[in-house]
Amino acid sequence: MSIEIKAPAFPESIAEGTVAAWHKQPGEACKRDDVLVDIETDKVVLEVVAPADGTVESIRKAVGDVVQGQEVLGLFKEGGGKGAAPAKPVVAEPKPAAAAEALLNPSARQLVDEHQLDPSVIKGTGRGGRITKEDVLRHVSEQPAAAPVSPAGNKAEAIAPLQEGQRPERRVPMTRLRTRVAERLLEATQSTAMLTTFNEVNMKPIMELRSKYKEEFMKRHNGTRLGFMSFFVRASIEALKRYPIVNASIDGGDIVYHGYQDIGVAVSSERGLVVPILRNADFMSLADMERTIAELGEKARDNRLGIEDITGGTFTITNGGVFGSLLSTPILNPPQTAILGMHKIQDRPMAVNGEVKILPMMYLALSYDHRLIDGKDAVSFLLEIKELLEEPARILLDL
Repeated sequence: MSIEIKAPAFPESIAEGTVAAWHKQPGEACKRDDVLVDIETDKVVLEVVAPADGTVESIRKAVGDVVQGQEVLGLFKEGGGKGAAPAKPVVAEPKPAAAAEALLNPSARQLVDEHQLDPSVIKGTGRGGRITKEDVLRHVSEQPAAAPVSPAGNKAEAIAPLQEGQRPERRVPMTRLRTRVAERLLEATQSTAMLTTFNEVNMKPIMELRSKYKEEFMKRHNGTRLGFMSFFVRASIEALKRYPIVNASIDGGDIVYHGYQDIGVAVSSERGLVVPILRNADFMSLADMERTIAELGEKARDNRLGIEDITGGTFTITNGGVFGSLLSTPILNPPQTAILGMHKIQDRPMAVNGEVKILPMMYLALSYDHRLIDGKDAVSFLLEIKELLEEPARILLDL
């Protein structure tokens, strides 16, 4: 008896999805809970797993097809035996490139198209043998040495310098996540009265504290590293308590004051920017924050974030400094009404008590919805974060 392989039931916020990759082909044996197919939505990648030990009997929705919630993707045959034999001829003469194409991450697929590569010759190191962006870049870097013995002449042409007069162009479809991010960014700029205020913070106290205790911290907390983000999360939580309007949101004609702090931390993944949430962050220690941020970041890179990981949130922190940004104006993440932007730490000459000193400084940016938050509250909120970071003892003493 065949079992229908169905797409997951999508939450109300997700209308449809796209088949991103089939991990099992018709006739291929699999065990219970093995991942059969990935469904890419505008928020997360959802996995459909095998309901039992058996084989994939047939595939009805190919990679790239749009599917609705609970739509049938294919048929599954429980157990071995007769069910697997008829399906084998379907894949008896598979094209290596087509099979490898199903294992490409979206960003890897874009690079493969850009360099006109054959995915079947690229070794995948991702989960389930998936080909990641790094795998493609590694393969491209090795191409010049392999070119003399490569039978595929088009690969050499792909990395050859442009000739005078050539004007190449490429057209690739946007991923669902990138499309949704674009829509939300446009919505934020068009539907809010967004304004940004800036300040700068002396990072020396935090850097000295971190340098002094990072080894002991790692030993005490089972290898968890002490980073800067946990300090910013804790300082933001304390500032949100003192300025609850920054933690509020607009719902029609009402102001919703949130009596909790769910902090979103922006993470760059292969599929684009995602914002996983630290729920009830006020009750988390610095170690809990660092551990949870690391786990969510890993899930984002592996496309394993669930809907529950990225929905909600009352305030967001984004760190452009990891990419070298010195100053920027972050865009709001509706329905939130404020977002904090961290930036690169850079030594600068500063006047301290009439003397010039070289200090590690960071620019901070707070973008806020002026419909709800007045300039005075926004400036005072950002100043509160600055003072808490420059004197970490204030957090401990609740000052």
